[in-house]
Amino acid sequence: MEKALVLFAHGARAATWAAPFQRLRDLTAAQRPDCAVSLAFLELMTPSLPDEVNAQVALGARDITIVPVFLGQGGHLLRDLPLLLDQLRASHPQVAFRTVPAVGEDPGVLAAMAAYCAGADERQPA
Repeated sequence: MEKALVLFAHGARAATWAAPFQRLRDLTAAQRPDCAVSLAFLELMTPSLPDEVNAQVALGARDITIVPVFLGQGGHLLRDLPLLLDQLRASHPQVAFRTVPAVGEDPGVLAAMAAYCAGADERQPA
């Protein structure tokens, strides 16, 4: 596919940490049959962002949007992601890259999180 969305998460040592991000990838893919939806990590897990972008380009992607699945614009998104994007653009000049703000900065996402938090005392413990 020519279009790709790469969900970009931090990564962790515990393999189970990736499960919600994998579910998010699958839910997103179900809503976007017009493009390839994948998941990449900054550190501690694979695939890395460069590896996943390389794979998507090899499959024909020429328009790639990076979606930071972070709560806010911390150091990784302010410093690390721009450096990675510069490297990716240099490696793949034929590809249009874009990124969007951290998912946690979207008003709709914040509203959903606030609703969850507001009802927390009424939920059964996990």
